[in-house]
Amino acid sequence: MAGRLTAMGSRVLGGHGAAARAAASALRHRAGMGLPAGRHIVPDKPLPTNDELVWDNGTPFPEPCVDRLAPHIGKYEALAWLCGGLSFFAALGLAAVANDKASKIPFTPKIYPYDNLRVELGDRQ
Repeated sequence: MAGRLTAMGSRVLGGHGAAARAAASALRHRAGMGLPAGRHIVPDKPLPTNDELVWDNGTPFPEPCVDRLAPHIGKYEALAWLCGGLSFFAALGLAAVANDKASKIPFTPKIYPYDNLRVELGDRQ
């Protein structure tokens, strides 16, 4: 389709067809870049065990899908960090609830003239 469109464009612009063939060839081959994720390799023998756990994008050093960022941290230390972080946010939420001034005074206090209407409201001093 793209080749036909470029051929029509070349004829409209007065070309001899060489530009259309070059453009069609370039579009057909993705401008020489190949596939987006490297070469597609069709397996001809059984895959190794746990092959789906390795991300092989065609580079010389395939990397594991599950990263091992800190293998020296044990599961109980990780659990302690998780509980510590969650308790910090729980304490922050409880402090926000305890210090919620908007729920204690749900309306804006009105300020009246003449000493806040002291005489008008019944103060006889």
